[in-house]
Formats: sequence, structure tokens, C-alpha cells
Amino acid sequence: MVTPPAVPAVALPARFVDRLRQIVPPDRYDACWQAFHGPRATAYRVNRLRTTPAALQTELEAAGLHPVPVPWLADAALVPDSERRALTETAACAEGRLYLQNPSSLVPPLALAPGPTDRVLDLCAAPGGKTLHLAALTGQPGQIAAVELSRPRFFRLKRNLVTGGAAAVRTYQRDGSTVWRHCPEQFDRVLLDAPCSGEGLIDATAPETWEHWDERQIRQLSRRQTRLLYSAVQCLKPGGTLVYSTCTLAPEENEEVIHAALERWGAALRVEALGIPVPGLLPGLTGWQGRQFDPQLSGAGRIAPDGVMEAFFICRMTKTASTPTP
Repeated sequence: MVTPPAVPAVALPARFVDRLRQIVPPDRYDACWQAFHGPRATAYRVNRLRTTPAALQTELEAAGLHPVPVPWLADAALVPDSERRALTETAACAEGRLYLQNPSSLVPPLALAPGPTDRVLDLCAAPGGKTLHLAALTGQPGQIAAVELSRPRFFRLKRNLVTGGAAAVRTYQRDGSTVWRHCPEQFDRVLLDAPCSGEGLIDATAPETWEHWDERQIRQLSRRQTRLLYSAVQCLKPGGTLVYSTCTLAPEENEEVIHAALERWGAALRVEALGIPVPGLLPGLTGWQGRQFDPQLSGAGRIAPDGVMEAFFICRMTKTASTPTP
């Protein structure tokens, strides 16, 4: 096993490192460790509401950039780190023909796989990258409802939707955990990209990205995520599809939240395969720190950061029966 590189002057919290070793398999740990200490890939998604991959490739090459398509992921591409600023200054970026987005964050909308006639709910939508992706996948922005509680983030969401050509998305500033009371079992597809501890965004060379990290925060967020997932399930029609995702590795915010939902609703909720060929996708954990989870959770997926992909957790579920309010 390769010895991890020397940590920067301000080391990551020892407890974070200990947990990381428990979550990530030994054969993947070194690449994961290096990803927290090295430069991140600069990636974008082609916005098919505004352009095509071929046209955007030509436009960016004419601007002196060198985009390289992501082989396994349609509409995603990378540029050299040295070209990040130039990419953000292109007309394509300003006018919404591309959206800066890590490949990992494209997986949840693809796993949801909405069709053109589906009513879709994005329950925690800001800043709007996944909402725009859903609009491009359906081709029908008016079939999508996007919810965001934070007022500043809500208006950022609306601006991004207008720029990206999805102004027809119906937007609501409200608490996602209460939405089910207004529209019970009305949506064919629900995406819950839940607020989380953001471990996937931690950069060991930038202490501000992890200065507030601790297990107390993780437990608090887990409780909030559980309430949001309850709302997501109650908004979903029987027979519908729900995708839960976070950009964190913490099992308390991922498998534990899904396990609680499976315990609550039993056979009315079933974990499904993601159906996306994500390189190196890790299965969900079926246990954590002495607690056993529903075996179905092995069908969820965890992305360990590797320098291109950021940390992510994704679980796709089908609602097989109505879930009446207790």
C-alpha cells in the first residue's frame, strides 16, 4: 500500500481521517486521500436546452480551449485545470450553453431518468444545476417543480433557470419537508439532493472547507434529511421513482437515512439498481459502527473522490404502494 502524501500544515481532523478509512475500501483509499489534497478536475455539462455537444465543442475550441468528453457520460467534458478561468469567461458559460458541474452530480438526474410526460419534483433545487439537467432530460421544463427554502438561493435558482433556458420550471420558496402536505402522491419522479455536510467538497489545502465539520453536525443533518425524505416519499405517486443523493460520504446522512425510510414503509419502498455505468462505483454499506442496515442498501452507490469525480451517494427507489399519512 502506497503511503499517503504528507498532509499540509493544517491537517484534516483525525476523526474525519479515521472515518474515511472505515468507509472507503483499502484498495481505493490512496486515490481518495490524494483527491482531498490535490487539484480538482474542471468539468461542465452541455446544456441541450441551448446547444448540442458538437456545436459546443466547436465553440470552445474556437475560443482556444481543449475540452475532452467524459467517455462514459454523455454531455459531460473536462478541460485542463489551467483553462478553468477561461472557461468561466466564455460566452457559452455566460449564456447558459454549458453549466460548470462535476460528473458525480450528473448521476442523480440520470438515475431518476424522467420521461417527457412525467411530473417531476426537485425538492432541494438550488442552485439549479440538477434542475436544469432534469429539464434537458425531459425536454419539458413546465413539467418540473423546483423547491428551495433559502431566499438568496431561491433567487439564484431562478436566475440560473432563466439563463439555462428553463424558465418554465415552476419554482417555490418553501421548506421541502412540508411540501407533501400540499401535493401528496402527485409526482411521477422526485429528486432529493439533500443538504449535507459536504464532505465531497473538502479540500485539505483550504481549511475553510472543513472548519465546521464534526460528527454533531452530521447527526443534526441526518435528522433534517430524514424529514425531507419523508416528504419526498409522500409526494411520490405509487409506481413512481425517487432518487436520494448527497455530496457526502457519511453513512449517517446516507444509508442510515434510507434505512429509516425502509423501516417506516416496508414493502412500499424498494431500492433499485442505478443502471448507470459509473466507473469505480462502490456499493452502499449494509452496516456502520455496529448497526446493521437493510440488505437492499447494497444496491445504492457511493462515489469515492479520485481527482475527477467528487464524493457522492446515490440511491434510487421505487414506491410500490401508497403511503397514507399515519
